[in-house]
Amino acid sequence: MSIIRSYVIPFLILLVFLFAMVAVSARIWLPSDMLAPAPIDGDELAMAGKLLLNGFGV
Repeated sequence: MSIIRSYVIPFLILLVFLFAMVAVSARIWLPSDMLAPAPIDGDELAMAGKLLLNGFGV
């Protein structure tokens, strides 16, 4: 059990951290037009507002 606490869990934490760092830094290699957030037109924004106000239709 001490081997898991001493070696396995820290290694898994390190792997998750490295994966997250690579995923976040992958934006560096994206084309410049893909770096911006996706545009939201008025219809989608209005529908999202209705869903939030109506409690997702519940």
